[in-house]
Amino acid sequence: MTETRRGTRNAKHVIFDCDGVLVDSEPTANRLLTEGLNAIGFATTPAESERAFMGRSWEHMVEVVTERLGTPPPAGLRDDYRAGLFAAYAAREVPAVPGIAAALDGLDAAGVPYCVASSGDHERIRGGLATAGLSDRFDDARIFSADDVGRGKPWPDLFLHAAERMGFDPAATVVVEDSPAGVQAGRAAGMRVLGYSGRTPASVLREAGAEPFQEMAELPSLLTALV
Repeated sequence: MTETRRGTRNAKHVIFDCDGVLVDSEPTANRLLTEGLNAIGFATTPAESERAFMGRSWEHMVEVVTERLGTPPPAGLRDDYRAGLFAAYAAREVPAVPGIAAALDGLDAAGVPYCVASSGDHERIRGGLATAGLSDRFDDARIFSADDVGRGKPWPDLFLHAAERMGFDPAATVVVEDSPAGVQAGRAAGMRVLGYSGRTPASVLREAGAEPFQEMAELPSLLTALV
């Protein structure tokens, strides 16, 4: 059941996060990261890892680990993490978020332009979209990574960069996110944020400043109602 508030601001453009919004990769990615962190002596649980790092850049994780351990994590941590993630992609273990293909069909039919802006690097974004069967929805000109800007989420830089390159007016743009850091980034960019609560509790997204919704099938009607 939706918990969004229907408002009067125009929503003419959409920026999607990738992991957890387009591609159902968060469980796999979090498991791999948790295993890797524990292996280097950074004791954490899946729940703790999710709270600390979901939606954030790899560089943020490095800063947190370095502060606690007193030394940067070994370079092999990222190599092993990426190898595990891309193996999951190759094995087709990372599907599209349920309902997202139909939701994108709805936006296409309504003429609402959209792009993706993710904390992952470009190779990871493309790999995730490919394994989820969404590559044809997002060409290179509509893919933006935290690597493209100086600061990742929760800073607004990535969303503002994507909006500028796409010609989107931030005040007329809706961000679709599933992490508190992403919600905060969208709000800081002056954009309205819809929080997909498929895996993240609606209360957490609401507290960060999003308008939560639970079913991706709801998205086209939520967005087109704002156009």
